[in-house]
Amino acid sequence: MLGRPENLPARSVEPATIDLGDIQGNVLRGYTMPAAAYVFLTIVDAPRARALLRRVLPLVQTAELWDATPEHAVNVAFSHEGLRAMGVTEDVLASFPEVFSEGIAPRAERLGDTGTSAPSEWEFSDPHALLTVCAVDTESLESVLAELRAFEAEGAVEFVHIMHTLDRTTGHDHFGFFDGVSQPAIAGAGVRSRRGDGQPDGNGGWREVATGEVLLGYPDEDGRLPEAPAAPFERNGTFVVVRKLAMDVAGFRRFVRDAGYPGGPDKLAAKMVGRWPDGTPLAISPEAPDAAISADPERINDFAYDDDPEGLRCPVGAHVRRSNPRDSKGFFHGRLTNRHRMVRRGRSYGTPLDEDRLDDDGTERGLMFVSFQTDIWRQFETVQALWMNDGDPLGVGADKDFLASGDDDGGKMTIPGHPPFFLKPLPRFVTTRGGAYLFQPSMSALRWLGDLA
Repeated sequence: MLGRPENLPARSVEPATIDLGDIQGNVLRGYTMPAAAYVFLTIVDAPRARALLRRVLPLVQTAELWDATPEHAVNVAFSHEGLRAMGVTEDVLASFPEVFSEGIAPRAERLGDTGTSAPSEWEFSDPHALLTVCAVDTESLESVLAELRAFEAEGAVEFVHIMHTLDRTTGHDHFGFFDGVSQPAIAGAGVRSRRGDGQPDGNGGWREVATGEVLLGYPDEDGRLPEAPAAPFERNGTFVVVRKLAMDVAGFRRFVRDAGYPGGPDKLAAKMVGRWPDGTPLAISPEAPDAAISADPERINDFAYDDDPEGLRCPVGAHVRRSNPRDSKGFFHGRLTNRHRMVRRGRSYGTPLDEDRLDDDGTERGLMFVSFQTDIWRQFETVQALWMNDGDPLGVGADKDFLASGDDDGGKMTIPGHPPFFLKPLPRFVTTRGGAYLFQPSMSALRWLGDLA
């Protein structure tokens, strides 16, 4: 049984215009399998690692539609050093973008990963490879993991970090909010978009995101082919950003309870996020959640911000508005936003904190953030560094995104109103525990890697 939330049913299918069989799965359509694990590893012996890849290849799922749900699905991505460890030549390695070859750890300060979120505190950083393993149940997941551990025992690879995640039955994150609602519909992917899935078209409607924003080898929103590495990596691959984000749920609950917001803690939390816990957008229903909206896939994501320039309904500094400003003032009716969309496929980890508990129970819990894009700098880093960490592009000055840009020294956020309400200091509710910049090759490139001499 799959774990798809009830108010996020599968999108309808239509004919695809791109080669789904050459694209790894989980990019164009998310998996909803209940069991999953992220396996970060170092390549110890290249010939044996290539043998492992050849053995794993039959398990790798493509973007093609399933006739029946498979028992498990594996996907493979490599860091720049991982590709080198597999035997890729220096001239091909030099063709990858600098931000990818540099890795995520040296760019931590730009991303706001400082203090307790600094790489020196991380559990892993830019490993050689990531195997994402999803399965219909725990037994199937452990079967695949046992096969991978056999290769570790033979000296092909070494596991540096493995993390199991929660199922997606409820679709809610640890802070209690329905997550993963806003995903871009990708042109040619064979999935019929819903209102709000894609980009504002400037005329009050929506359109699909250009394929080249997520997959190499296709035109992007500017009508150009995105910068791509040399063959065989130039088409149907994508860059992956992974960040392990620990969430201080008890601290968040105490903060919204004690802040003294006139509307109460539940409304304050919604103002910080930009949605009510059930997914109802504040842009449509600012005073209370509305089940008629949150239960309707055609309405839950169909909104804009141009008629709320001051953020009186949805604060300009709210998390969902900063991460996807849509047609907010300064974003040229959405045209600027269109160049910075990315597909997110994160999953929660750690058991939920008991409802209404205000003290920490000693269990770490959080989100494994995963995004797919063709340009890490233009897409992920711009959103994280310039929209979430820096309020200037949105006209909110020193205000920060409380979810993604907490500060050990305190930050602030403004809830617009008459009068406005100021949240200060803003503690760090989310702490980075690890990260990686990876490249997920096409199926044909994966086979090429496995056959390298």
